[in-house]
Amino acid sequence: MDQVKELEEAILRRANHLAEEYRQRAERSRDNILRDSSERLTLREDREVLLAKAIADRTYRRRVQSNELKLQKEMDLLRWNLVQGVLQNLDERLRAFTQQEDEYLALLQAYLKAGAAEIERDDLVAEVNAEDLRRLRSRWDDIARQAAPDKTIRLAEKPMEGLGGIRLSSADNRIRVDHSFEGRRERLGHQLHQIIIERLLPSTTDNSVIYTG
Repeated sequence: MDQVKELEEAILRRANHLAEEYRQRAERSRDNILRDSSERLTLREDREVLLAKAIADRTYRRRVQSNELKLQKEMDLLRWNLVQGVLQNLDERLRAFTQQEDEYLALLQAYLKAGAAEIERDDLVAEVNAEDLRRLRSRWDDIARQAAPDKTIRLAEKPMEGLGGIRLSSADNRIRVDHSFEGRRERLGHQLHQIIIERLLPSTTDNSVIYTG
């Protein structure tokens, strides 16, 4: 009987040993599973955080770009309105300047002289607006002779449209020089626009870029 009992006890010890070994293995497997799950969860959370951050950054950039475009549009509109306001103010100043007869007639004569020098023809035709045509008819011969004594310059009977200044052409109309206020303003458009934007206020615009030759 003692041998049987010893055998049973040995079997029980072996069973307990195996049970303990399997329990430890199970615990290690569980720990490994939990650790792997935790790592996968952490990686997933990191990916989701990065994705959410990327989406947030993209959304923010889009909003910033949208606001920048909106601001740029508003600035462009402001600049446009500013330029138009100054140009309107400039037109009013040009009209006022044409009423200063001595200074204005001196300017027309300077334009006439410059235009005649640019055109390599002896017979020329000058165009002015209706008001200047009435003002110049009686004194045209003297003005033309002083401006270009070596050329014949006829004053056109049909007035041009515009605020003032003068347009000059060869008799065959193949060569033209535009010293009207509108023509000079068009040629100086970019420079004039830059001056307006830089100075911002109509009262500081240098109108001499239009007045002087």
